[in-house]
Amino acid sequence: MSFFVKLVIILILIGTSSFFSMSEISLAASRKIKLQRMADEGNERAVKVLKLQEDPGNYFTVVQIGLNAVAILAGIVGDGILNPYVLKILNEIFPSGGHLNHTIAFLSSFIFVTGGFIEFADLIPKRLAMIYSEEIATSFVRPMLFFVKLFKPMVFVFNGIANIILKILKTPEKRNEAITYDDIFAVVDAGAQAGVVQQKEHHLIENIFELEQRWVSSAMTTRDEIIYFTLDESEESIKEKIANYPHSKFLVCENDIDSVYGYVDSKDILPRILKGELSGLQNIKEITLKNLLIIPNTLTLSEVLDRFNERTSDFAIILNEYAHVVGLITLNDVVSTLMGDVVDTLQEEYIIKRGENSWLIDGITPIEDVKKVLDIEIFPEEDTYETIAGFMMYMLKSIPKKAAMIKYESYTFEVVDVDNYKVDQLLVTKDMVQQKLLEPIEEEK
Repeated sequence: MSFFVKLVIILILIGTSSFFSMSEISLAASRKIKLQRMADEGNERAVKVLKLQEDPGNYFTVVQIGLNAVAILAGIVGDGILNPYVLKILNEIFPSGGHLNHTIAFLSSFIFVTGGFIEFADLIPKRLAMIYSEEIATSFVRPMLFFVKLFKPMVFVFNGIANIILKILKTPEKRNEAITYDDIFAVVDAGAQAGVVQQKEHHLIENIFELEQRWVSSAMTTRDEIIYFTLDESEESIKEKIANYPHSKFLVCENDIDSVYGYVDSKDILPRILKGELSGLQNIKEITLKNLLIIPNTLTLSEVLDRFNERTSDFAIILNEYAHVVGLITLNDVVSTLMGDVVDTLQEEYIIKRGENSWLIDGITPIEDVKKVLDIEIFPEEDTYETIAGFMMYMLKSIPKKAAMIKYESYTFEVVDVDNYKVDQLLVTKDMVQQKLLEPIEEEK
């Protein structure tokens, strides 16, 4: 067989090996989301690639059959392809070279064939397949499906043996395609780093998923901050509360906050005040009392949002297991949590940065917001409390007093203000002192 014929055969084998290499890498690297979008646009080949990704066993078996067969043929055809020509040159230059000349000629042929396959059948094709994964996968899927049918008997044998071994090792035969929150966060982070997703959009997407993890109590108005009317509320008291607390809605109770009756809109009361027709809430039916949405304190913010949508309401009272009112939440509270990092209102209200490594934090600040600002991954037993004040109580194992202090991670948490056993404010400082390891110096004797 002449040198030219061997060279043509080797080039064909390199092309064949390149085809199988690109087929293998492109299928593995193709993004399911992009393929699904291509399939939705009517690309039938993308549909076939998606099916192959669900069960790629036969596909990869054909790839390995092709790659190994090509490698064996390349070894046979390429064996000594350059030997006569290199040996002739060496014998002319080094007539007494003998066995050394033969060894150099053999290595030259080996490096020529192996280097050609490494460069043009592996490295370049696989890098191209990683860059243009979906395009190459959809282009090669039909010929690869033809080879799957062509080598069906061999595929059946090899794939069957592989399946048996995987079962013995108790390894799943198919990969898990379920997308987790971490996967989505990773994609969003990558988009933010690439500049595709803006910083505000990045925070907004993270906050959307946090609604599933945050309890309703993290965004509610607490019991002691609720402004409410009673049925026997005087006209002067109603006017004073509306003037001092210009809310759009007010809770109405029979006697105290735990005897919830309903709520009223300020727009229904204000006209009567202006006309001098309001003489209390005894005739409450004439003031259009609203049906109140009552929810348990065991719901997440996502579930609260669903309740608002079901009832077409934007105002709810939160009860604990003893049917006591623990707080109040509105649709605006949920939206504020969702948009917190975007509009920066939450941080301005509850967390004030005093310096480069110092923060003044309100005691009722949700622990999730503190984690974000301080860049703390997790607090100890954080499922047992909801606010930074709760964290202090958990760590101190007592009701916090002024000047009470604890250290966690690289931060110092100090209570600076307490009002009737309630932690109003904490001072958080980051400890920047680094411990230095001192190596003992031996004195020369």
